[in-house]
Amino acid sequence: MNLSHIEHIGIAVNNIEEAKSYFEDVLGLKCYAEEKVVDQKVKTAFFKIGETKIELLEALSEDSPAAKFIAKKGQGIHHIAFAADDVNASLKEAEEKGIKLIDKQARKGAEGLNIGFLHPKSTFGVLTEICSK
Repeated sequence: MNLSHIEHIGIAVNNIEEAKSYFEDVLGLKCYAEEKVVDQKVKTAFFKIGETKIELLEALSEDSPAAKFIAKKGQGIHHIAFAADDVNASLKEAEEKGIKLIDKQARKGAEGLNIGFLHPKSTFGVLTEICSK
């Protein structure tokens, strides 16, 4: 797949403002970007530590994947995202190796990245995102 690094770790939260306070006031990180990703029905906030980003995800509706995750598992780590040269090539390679996909083709995600998800049933329970610019 030619992965280069952990792009970000996604954390599902009930209230993004409360979660931002923890990351800023307790951990001393700075939120550098916020945006709504309408097709995923989430509001996001990003922090950077070293080369890795933390993405907070707050559901914008009850049918959001983030809302469903919180209802089932509670707040916490939602996914891990890896940077790759080409999301579509990585998805194809994963599928060829028997991995169940959520996305067959890349779609647009936060920060203008191309993204695609591998199904957690094939990845030891970890929702895995592949990202590229």
